[in-house]
Amino acid sequence: IPAEESEDEPAAGEERPDTRLSEQDTAGGSQEGSRDSSTATVGEQTDGDAQREGQEAEQPDRTLATSNKPRKKKKKRKTKKNSSGETVEDNELEDIDSLLERIEDPRLAPQSQGGISADSRPLLYVEHRNLNPENELKRYFGARAVLGDQRPRQRQRQYVRSMWLTAPKNTWPRYSKTGITMQLLDTRRGVQHFTFEHHREYQQVQFKFLDAVESMDPNNIVLLLQMNPYHVDSLLQLSDVCRMQEDQEMARDLIERALYSLECAFHPVFSLTSGTCRLDYRRPENRAFFLALFKHLMFLEKRGCPRTALEFCKLILSLDPENDPLCVLLLIDFLSLRAREYTFLTRLFQEWESHRNLSQLPNFAFSVPLAYFFLSQQEERPELERSQARERAARLIQLALIMFPSVLMPLLDHCSVQPDARVASHPFFGLNAQISQSPALNQLTSLYVGRTHALWKDPAVMAWLEPHVHEVLHMVDAQDVLVQEAEHKRKIRYQSAPRNIYRHIILSEMKEATAALPLEVTSQPVMGFDPLPPLDSIVSYTRPERTSHPSNESTLSLFFRSLLPNFNLQGDIRHDGDDEAGAAQDLNQGVNRLMAAMRDMLANIQFQEPPRDDNPEGDGDWD
Repeated sequence: IPAEESEDEPAAGEERPDTRLSEQDTAGGSQEGSRDSSTATVGEQTDGDAQREGQEAEQPDRTLATSNKPRKKKKKRKTKKNSSGETVEDNELEDIDSLLERIEDPRLAPQSQGGISADSRPLLYVEHRNLNPENELKRYFGARAVLGDQRPRQRQRQYVRSMWLTAPKNTWPRYSKTGITMQLLDTRRGVQHFTFEHHREYQQVQFKFLDAVESMDPNNIVLLLQMNPYHVDSLLQLSDVCRMQEDQEMARDLIERALYSLECAFHPVFSLTSGTCRLDYRRPENRAFFLALFKHLMFLEKRGCPRTALEFCKLILSLDPENDPLCVLLLIDFLSLRAREYTFLTRLFQEWESHRNLSQLPNFAFSVPLAYFFLSQQEERPELERSQARERAARLIQLALIMFPSVLMPLLDHCSVQPDARVASHPFFGLNAQISQSPALNQLTSLYVGRTHALWKDPAVMAWLEPHVHEVLHMVDAQDVLVQEAEHKRKIRYQSAPRNIYRHIILSEMKEATAALPLEVTSQPVMGFDPLPPLDSIVSYTRPERTSHPSNESTLSLFFRSLLPNFNLQGDIRHDGDDEAGAAQDLNQGVNRLMAAMRDMLANIQFQEPPRDDNPEGDGDWD
């Protein structure tokens, strides 16, 4: 077709848009239809005698192209096609509600409902549209309630760079390059390894930030942010301060600004959706991105956007699925249940159980059978799938109760459910089950119960759980082999929790799990911009040492140093500590310096005479 059009370039240029429109109308058809449309295009450019000599098959296409002429001349704006294939003119884009209804129509996007095409995608595939919390809020409350009066103002809004992770706000400072870049390290087996890098000017700001943190004054961080409004670690630390002061809105805004700063530094090849891009948490430059995503995820969950929070959780897990530095596997099951993504949770369990032993984590041991139970309650599913889900849920919940008996009683207590006499009096689920478990296992069970107990309050869930609890007690009384094996596993495993679990508990701030942290974790200071850094960190640059070292000095020496900054009692200390004569000489020199400093200080003291009163009699008004 382009070859025929290049040969015949008619003077009547008005017909070119019509020919393109006719080609779009016949796109996706058979090859014969395309040939007919091309013949019709050439036939329109010939005279009437050539049209009468053409084939009869050209008539429908010629009629279609001719009928489109007046409509094309009337509306000269470009046409766009939405996902449903309908043509939308630019002057109709003001009706946002109607467009959103078509976009959010579940019939137009069956992939998100767990269909065949969704299962063919990678497990940690991230969808861009699910990273925007407004899309989820629009599904819940409607576009008009979410957008409100934002629509009239968007036309006068200044141009900002569009982002996937956050939406830039007009109240933010103007963005300029901060000194953060991302580099591609290498590519191995189809997986690309990236890292953030700090330029020299950003390193200087980082050193000032560390000084501000050591001062224990948040105002110093505020002053630093006024000069460098997109310094990531300052934004993370100040966000924690605002959250402690109950300013949730400002805390969330600072986290979004940190994500915006990091996304502006992305490498052109770095992809959020592919699941094949990696970042090493051992590098301090990369930790800010992990922490900003996690804190943003927690704000989204509290805001009532579990589907968006799940998508961010998948993104964090895809950055380092092998090590999982923030241990989001302890959270992803809860978000999947809240977002009602039961198929994703069961698929994750099936694909990762063989090499990650997810059933040995209490959260997966209990959440996966709960997901199968919810799947069995969906009436739109075939009866065969529902019965299979019901059987898997029964088998897995019994294994979970046998492996982690200490979960049941705290879970019932949080749900305000009183167990029957047999369950309450049986030692298998009693207080001994909680006391005998290791501290590491106690942290995991406390974290799960404190986070997900609201999902178990449903009366239908409790009615489903009760017979399986009695079945487990029957197996315990019969001394089943599974019960003995589970007890042996609990004694051998869960001796000490890895560092990433401690890091996750600190970031989650679940009081039930935080109270169970060991002393070696709670005794050390935890900073919000880098909680519990890895012991095998890969440091690319170090903070310069300070010039003044007032160590090993007496209180008197520090006092004189505050008065006389150049005073040094120690002087040039000899490093050969075995020479007693040299040590005595140093002591004498130090005493002499002290006496000389005291003489200088006393000599410089001048007593100011009181002002003379020229009028000794006074005014007499003060008596």
